[in-house]
Amino acid sequence: MTHHIEPIDSPCVLRVQGYAKQFVLHEQSKIIPSSQHVELSVYQGQLTALIGPTGSGKSSVLKGIYRTYLPSDGRVLYRSKNGYEIDLAKADEHHILQLRNDEISFVTQFLHVLPRKPSEFLVAQPLIKRGTSMSEAIDKARDMLARLNLPEHLWCLSPTNFSGGEKQRVNLARSLVAKPRLLLLDEPTSSLDPTTTNVVVKELKKLKDYGVAMLAIFHDPALVEEMAEHIVELQIPQSIEQLQEKTQA
Repeated sequence: MTHHIEPIDSPCVLRVQGYAKQFVLHEQSKIIPSSQHVELSVYQGQLTALIGPTGSGKSSVLKGIYRTYLPSDGRVLYRSKNGYEIDLAKADEHHILQLRNDEISFVTQFLHVLPRKPSEFLVAQPLIKRGTSMSEAIDKARDMLARLNLPEHLWCLSPTNFSGGEKQRVNLARSLVAKPRLLLLDEPTSSLDPTTTNVVVKELKKLKDYGVAMLAIFHDPALVEEMAEHIVELQIPQSIEQLQEKTQA
């Protein structure tokens, strides 16, 4: 179910059609559905929010778009900055990695990083991959870390041993500083204090003004109300047995 809070007046960056994800438990010969019949669109400079009960597959949809998961069914049609449309569900790994470097970012619930890499370098890395000089990228990374209230004495340290909230600030800074064409957000503020959450909201609004398209899951309904132009509500998927019963009825 899709709700449009405001008129659509921006180019469509992402269209998801008939998306489904299933997990196969080979040892038990079972198929566990995670997402079913998902339809959504994401527009330039606007935010589409995914809502629904636990178990409705919200995170699975984001991971399928980013290709952490390979979708079981459906199309994930992404329009690149060059104007061509690609089905992310079928694209080869090289193309997916290129889009991750250049156009698509994903803020996950947890930061997974290699040890012994300074936080400021991890934040600067997306810019460096795009050709920004090391010094300029580090300056922009430090500026973003400061805006997200990460103490300056932590910038030169690896976030491996940071608190959950500190790690998430590094995680957010990496994507915010990159200004991607499409930004996926999986409960980005769940481990943040209210002050930092307000800062993140302001930064996300700036990215919307910049033209970034966003697909987000928020744990706080108030953030959905404040941030989303469009809301897509997911339902808990039916089991294979239920679907077969409905087909035979």
